[in-house]
Amino acid sequence: MKRQGQIRVESENMFPIIKKWLYSDKDIFLRELVSNGCDAISKLEKLRGIGEAPASETPPRIIVAIDKDAKTLSICDNGIGMTEEEVERYITQVAFSGAQEFVEHYKEKTDGGDAGIIGHFGLGFYSAFMVGAQVEIDTLSYQEGAAPVHWFSDGTANYEISDGARDSVGSTVTLHIAEGEEEFLEESRIRSILHKYCQFMPYEIYLNPKHLDEQPQPVEDQPAEGEEDKKTPEKDYPVNDTHPLWLKAPKDCTDEDYKSFYSKVFMDFNEPLFWIHLNVDYPFNLKGILYFPRQQNKVEVMPGEVKLYCNQVYVADNIEEIIPEFLLLLKGVIDCPDLPLNVSRSFLQNDGDVAKISRHITKKVSDKLHEIFNGDREQYAKYWEDISPFIKFGCIKDEKFYDRAKDILLLKTIGGEFKTLDEFPKGDDKKIFYVTDENQQSQYIRMFKDQDMPAALLTHAIDPHFISFLEYKNQDLKFARIDSDIGSAMKGGESDAELEKSITEQFTKAMEDKNLEVKAEALKDEGTPAVILLSEEARRMQDMSAMYGMDFGYGEKPKVSIVLNSRCPVVKSIPSLNEENKKLVCQYVYDLAMLSHRSLSADEMADFMKHSLKVLELASR
Repeated sequence: MKRQGQIRVESENMFPIIKKWLYSDKDIFLRELVSNGCDAISKLEKLRGIGEAPASETPPRIIVAIDKDAKTLSICDNGIGMTEEEVERYITQVAFSGAQEFVEHYKEKTDGGDAGIIGHFGLGFYSAFMVGAQVEIDTLSYQEGAAPVHWFSDGTANYEISDGARDSVGSTVTLHIAEGEEEFLEESRIRSILHKYCQFMPYEIYLNPKHLDEQPQPVEDQPAEGEEDKKTPEKDYPVNDTHPLWLKAPKDCTDEDYKSFYSKVFMDFNEPLFWIHLNVDYPFNLKGILYFPRQQNKVEVMPGEVKLYCNQVYVADNIEEIIPEFLLLLKGVIDCPDLPLNVSRSFLQNDGDVAKISRHITKKVSDKLHEIFNGDREQYAKYWEDISPFIKFGCIKDEKFYDRAKDILLLKTIGGEFKTLDEFPKGDDKKIFYVTDENQQSQYIRMFKDQDMPAALLTHAIDPHFISFLEYKNQDLKFARIDSDIGSAMKGGESDAELEKSITEQFTKAMEDKNLEVKAEALKDEGTPAVILLSEEARRMQDMSAMYGMDFGYGEKPKVSIVLNSRCPVVKSIPSLNEENKKLVCQYVYDLAMLSHRSLSADEMADFMKHSLKVLELASR
């Protein structure tokens, strides 16, 4: 006999709201329904554990089945089930939490309180209407003598409830897929959603199984990809791993376990550098694994991927309120059972436990870095180029992390050594010279090496910000690019004041169309005709303007300094050349200096080619 009723909600037009605004991603409905199934199984398992429900020979599991002909998608569990009264209470009274009542009733009889109970068989169930035009529930309670119940709704505020036909304990939710949502009748689409949200749920999940009456196959016995045909085809395999690595004690995990888990979860077949296994029970519950990946791009900061789970149920990637922003350069999984499954950003921002979790994760990362640095500094140095973007970003974003990490910050020298900030050689002026492009600045590097002068390689995109940050934190420390100062690395040899004055005047006149500051000095290397210098302050202003695409009001572009080498034979000859050749030689010397300073623009390269051709013509006469 059918019994009709009206769903009791506090606001009208609930279903349109659900369909549009309940979740940002439509496919999350499957996570909600499968999570409810896990919740129902968890409840029944707990009751069995305290002797209030009979045991069963059927292992706990969830079956997701597609019927393309009928245009239905069903999610079936063998959990606790519901009586008609419970269907009325938990389904028709939207947002009434069945799990809450369950925990309150049984918390004295179970250890661990609500651990393992997701508990959203209320509003979460109604996510089914995001893709379902009509939804049915067939359920049978575990209680002795309970009758099966059938519930039906067409997406309006009305529903029908009647006697059901289910003959085994549990619940089946059947979605009649709405027009335009047929993608959710494709097995590949459903499989991908299950992989995304349900990959590590605590009970086995099967998609379109054919022989589940046989003994289910554990996930670790599944055939490797591409080998399915070599196995007996009648076997059914779960789509999830019910015992993810992060739930195991670190002492029970091998390096191969960690590497295998990493490649499986992140589809990254480059082995991670190292990892941190988080296993906290007090004062909050937190488990997870954070991996330090190899940086495939040595110039840009590569984004990472940290997956947040709640009791093995995927919530979202890269939740900054829990995972500090700079740690999102890592890859990993974090499971926080104490957080509600459908958690809002505003809730996280104002939750004290979340802040403690974030600080704890940061501390564990810092501890791991110190452990490697102190235990095997040579290995730490080998890791440095991969992990330095993460550490530098962390220092900039979190000064407390900087305070922890400042003693293990390394600078790589042009000689290939790794020095801490305290160890790095500095002059009396506390200045550290640095290189941003080894190829472009090779001329300057060679001069520094010839004089056994140190310079740091700071070639990553984050380094300009990091340099400014270090200067801010260490007021007596200054950084200068290797081509910003002549210094003792370049000066040398006897000086001829009259010759240098003449060279300067003649060059300035020949190149009057350039905005140049010209001077001639005796440099150590006779083979270097000239070098371009730009003050550190001027370069940083230019870099800021380029980065933000705007003029910061510093007025005219700063003059570029060109230092002519009075010991170079070609430069020495400039005053004695006729006007035509003098102009050509000056232009060519300028081109060579600019070519060693930076990449030429297309127009500059065209001019350089013209000047080169004229020089060759002059030499061939």
